[in-house]
Amino acid sequence: MSPLSFRCGWRSKRRRRQAAGNRSLVSVALLAVLGNAAPAPAQVDQARAAAFFKEAAVLCAREGGRLWGVSLCGPMVFADPVTREIATNQPAPDAPRPQALGFANAAMLWGETRWTILVWPMVAKMDEPERARVMLHELFHRIQPEIGLFVAEGQNDHLDSLDGRYWMRLEWRALARALDAAGTERTVATRDALAFRAARRAAFPGAAANERLLEINEGLAQYTGTVAAVRTAGAAVADAIQQLMEIEMTPSFVRTFAYPSIAAYGLLLDTVSPDWTRRIRSTDDVGELLMRAATLEPSADAAAAALRYEGAALRAAEITREEDQRARVAAYRQKFVDGPVVLLPNGRSNSFVTTGITPIPGAGSVYPSFRTTGDWGSLVASAVLLATDRTTLTLAGPFTTDGATLFGDGWTLALAGGWAVRPGLRAGDFVIAR
Repeated sequence: MSPLSFRCGWRSKRRRRQAAGNRSLVSVALLAVLGNAAPAPAQVDQARAAAFFKEAAVLCAREGGRLWGVSLCGPMVFADPVTREIATNQPAPDAPRPQALGFANAAMLWGETRWTILVWPMVAKMDEPERARVMLHELFHRIQPEIGLFVAEGQNDHLDSLDGRYWMRLEWRALARALDAAGTERTVATRDALAFRAARRAAFPGAAANERLLEINEGLAQYTGTVAAVRTAGAAVADAIQQLMEIEMTPSFVRTFAYPSIAAYGLLLDTVSPDWTRRIRSTDDVGELLMRAATLEPSADAAAAALRYEGAALRAAEITREEDQRARVAAYRQKFVDGPVVLLPNGRSNSFVTTGITPIPGAGSVYPSFRTTGDWGSLVASAVLLATDRTTLTLAGPFTTDGATLFGDGWTLALAGGWAVRPGLRAGDFVIAR
C-alpha cells in the first residue's frame, strides 16, 4: 500500500459512516484562513443566511462557554465578494466595511466591534456539519484576543522539506491511531506521535517555536470547531481522524498542519485533563501539555517507531515528491526572483488560498489566489511572492498598463492616487512607490 493511499484500517465501520459526511481538510484550509479564488457572482440569500445564523446561535448556546469561559456567540456577517451584498445577525455598524469582507473567513473590527466575517458563496455550498465547524472555528477567532490566545505567526517553511513532511505525516498517523485506540495501544501511539514531533523539531532549529505559534492561532480554533460542532465526543473523534487522514493528501503543510494536529491533541487532552482549555496560555505547547497531563515520554526510538506506520514507504514517496518539488521551486525562482519583477509593499488585509503555499529558500513563499489592499491600491493575483519578513510582495513581470491599472501574467494591480511605477534596482524591474 503506498503512503498516499494509507488509510486507518483499524477504524470502525461506525466511525467511517460518521466521517463520510464531513468535508475534506482542504476545505478547512481554504476557509479557516483568508482564502478564496475567483468566486462566481451570487447574491446572498437572506432567508438562508438567517437560518445559518440560527444554527450558529444554537451551537453557541449548546457550547455555553464551556471550553473557554466565554460565549462564542457574537456579531456575524456573510458577504458576497462580487455583488458586495451582505447579511448580518445584528444591525450593521455605521462604519466603512472591512476590505476583506466577502474575500475572507476571519474575525476583525468593523466599526468598534469585532465581527466574524464569512464568504457567502463558500458557506452556501456547505452541508450542515461542515458549515457548523467553519462557523465555530471563526467564532473562536472573534474571542481569541479576549482570552489571550492570539499570537503573531512564524515561518514553517521546514514543513515543505522532505524530513519536515516525513516526520509530520508520521505524527499524524500516530495521532489518528491514538484517537481510535484505548489502553496500552493508545499510550504507545501517543508516545510515538510525541517522538515524531520531537524528531522533526530537533532537525530544524526554530521549528518548535514557529509551529507552536500557528498551533495556538489556528489549531485551537480548529479544535473548537471540531468539538463544538457535534453532540458527542465520539463524533468529534471521528471527524478529527478524518481530518488527519485527508491532510496527508494536500500539496503543502506549511500553513495547514496545525488544524488537524491540535484538533487531535486537544481531544487526547480532553481524556486526561478535561479543563485544559481553561488553563492554556499563549506561551504553551499543546504537545507538552499532553505529555505532562498523561505523564508520558516520547518513544525512545523514533526511527523504529516509524516502522509501525509504513515509514519506509512513506519516506520513498516523500523522496519522489522532493524531486518534483525542486523543479517547481526552480520555476518559481526564475519567475519571481531571477526574472523581471514588480515590487510593492505588503497590503493591510491579505486573503489567499493556504493549500499550495510554496517556500523559495532565501526569498519568501509563493501564495496562490492572493488578494490584498494597501495605501497603494488593490491587487488580485493568481500567485505572488511574499517576502520572508512579510513586508514586500513580488509580482512577475513584464506588465501592461491602462491608466492607473497594471496587468501582468495572472495579476491586476489598481493604483491609488499619489502612487506610481518607478524603475527598480535591476534593469527590467519596477517598484510601486509614492
